[in-house]
Amino acid sequence: MRASRLVTLLLLLQNRGRMTAQQLAGELEVSVRTVYRDVEALAAAGVPLYGEAGHAGGYRLVDGYRTRLTGLTADEAQAAFLAALPGAAAELGLGEALATAQLKLRAALPAELREHARRIQERFLLDAPGWYGEADRTPYLAAVAAALWARRAVVLGYRRWRAPEEIERRVEPYGLVLKSGRWYLVAGGRTGIRTYRVDQILELRPLEEEFVVPDGFELAAYWNGYLADFRARLHTGEALVRLTPEGARRLGVTPTGDGWTEARVPIESIDHAHGEFLRLGADIEVMAPAELRDRIARTARTLATRYEDDPGRRALPTGQPPSAGHSPADTRARV
Repeated sequence: MRASRLVTLLLLLQNRGRMTAQQLAGELEVSVRTVYRDVEALAAAGVPLYGEAGHAGGYRLVDGYRTRLTGLTADEAQAAFLAALPGAAAELGLGEALATAQLKLRAALPAELREHARRIQERFLLDAPGWYGEADRTPYLAAVAAALWARRAVVLGYRRWRAPEEIERRVEPYGLVLKSGRWYLVAGGRTGIRTYRVDQILELRPLEEEFVVPDGFELAAYWNGYLADFRARLHTGEALVRLTPEGARRLGVTPTGDGWTEARVPIESIDHAHGEFLRLGADIEVMAPAELRDRIARTARTLATRYEDDPGRRALPTGQPPSAGHSPADTRARV
């Protein structure tokens, strides 16, 4: 266990440069005292690292030092190939680079691990977008990525949901996120850090202005906070419902037995809950709020009346009787 931690500590310093004992302790999930002992062990083993005191201090490797620890475990090799996103890489203009990198990695692996990598690619495929709806068109994704790599500001023409719908804004690209097959740009600007859907970018003009990402900004931390805030704003109400075992399963509620289960579930709005709960049909009964219950009851009565009618007696939209030789069902299929 300690040997693995020493290797990780060494690779952290090699890849990130200077790091404080506190930062290393956070990454390794150990105490600062343990980091001190590990650093001493690496130094005793001949690793050329040194510490600097003061506010800008920390541990560093001697410039130019590179570890020769290139071995990968079977799990690490599998993870490296499983984590690759060929579709996303291609959209960013990195498809060829990813393929080349995988070839190099495969060539560097021992025969046994090459076989592991081959089996991973044969048996696992990540297809991020959902089933319904066409893939978003993102003609400016490559330009956004280029500005992101170069740390240069851009001017966006952007379509948003509220008025004015089309706006122009100077932004500084901090990161890109792929969520459920959709690309989002996280960028700073005059109004602070905002999130933009890349498929809603109408035009993009790159600028020569370079920028510096604010100290302390971490893309993953920002995105997690953004999602938490989105969910908090999304579910602003609550509904009391009764569910059959099947309804509980479909709604993600733990059933209390073989009969009906009573539960309180978060809802976005009356309109949204009305549509979502109707999907469950007879497997749900809404108890509260009264407005939602009454609205679903009205919809149910309308549907019952509509489906009680004999469709064969309905007048055709054109007012014409069915043609000879065709049943009412045939006529309805053509209308």
